Amino acid sequence: MYHGFELEGATFDVQLSKSATGYRLHFGQRTLDVNLRPGRSGAACVFVGTSDKDAFIAKKGDDVYVHLDGETYHLRYRHPLDRLAALSDASAEDHVRAPMPGAVVSVLVKAQESVTRGQALLVMESMKMETTITAPRDGVVKVVHHETAQTFDRDSVLISLEPQT
Repeated sequence: MYHGFELEGATFDVQLSKSATGYRLHFGQRTLDVNLRPGRSGAACVFVGTSDKDAFIAKKGDDVYVHLDGETYHLRYRHPLDRLAALSDASAEDHVRAPMPGAVVSVLVKAQESVTRGQALLVMESMKMETTITAPRDGVVKVVHHETAQTFDRDSVLISLEPQT
């Protein structure tokens, strides 16, 4: 499966495969041997091809910040389903997805109900912690995909929305 990363407004499709010494990064017609190991002073040592460089890497959600050779790069991971939705003129916000695996504690909305951005849709439990899932935008609940006590995996669609008419 190809994954997309945004860098400076451009999206790059990459694929990662295992090699004998680490990984191979595939993009376009190019393939690079890559690896990441702990480096000096809290840095990571990034191996690309035959060279290695110290880099500081910080991750927050789908955003990755890499400080390398005095420059800082901001990459954003683009989930393949979000990219597919963008190609089909659908919105990634049409589907409210589970941020982690869990179980539904309570469903606070029903199909055909109008909701507003930030409104609580359901409460889930994961690792003994409850999390309230809210609407990413105004809309109408099209489908509630899980009932109370049902379990689900990370990225499972919990609720589908459609535009208000």
